[in-house]
Amino acid sequence: MVLHGKIGTEIEIKAPADKLYNMFKSAHLIPNISNTHIKGVDVHEGDWETHGSVKIWKYELGDHVGIFKEQVELDDENKAATLKGLEGEVFKYYKSFKGVYKFTQKDEGTCIANLWIEYEKLNENVEAPDRYVGLMSNNENKSITLNGLEGDVFQYYKSFKPVYQFTQKNEGNIAKLSTEYEKLTEDVAVRTNTSV
Repeated sequence: MVLHGKIGTEIEIKAPADKLYNMFKSAHLIPNISNTHIKGVDVHEGDWETHGSVKIWKYELGDHVGIFKEQVELDDENKAATLKGLEGEVFKYYKSFKGVYKFTQKDEGTCIANLWIEYEKLNENVEAPDRYVGLMSNNENKSITLNGLEGDVFQYYKSFKPVYQFTQKNEGNIAKLSTEYEKLTEDVAVRTNTSV
């Protein structure tokens, strides 16, 4: 069974690619503009904007509060920031964990943010890190579309795209999960949409 994979999403943002990339280089701004999941970030080694600096992120995911210690790799030419995981709760489940933000200018006022996670699971019982992709984006419509790029699912599907839509209801949330896919063969079981 394959233990490594890559999962991500693409978001269109009304902002210049340079501005967003520079914001990620200056990571101390992110908790101020991000969703409620990112609680803070501190420099552990280096500084805010230097390739190779080490930062410690504090996040909340459900009722769990965690940390993610990472070393940043900056690619100014391609406007990409890679957060190579060093320590944190994710390493209870993953041997390696790397988040990537890449910004591409679409037109004068809009850019495309490609966000993905490259990972290696500790064992085959560990799920893909879908829930961590939401930490990477400040998504106001409470909808996340994940584009499967690599992993076990591609033994059965040519393409695989789970979509999570969250709606507030009373004191809780309703999550509607749907999947867009293309099967490799007709023998593959049909996926159905689910509400939780």
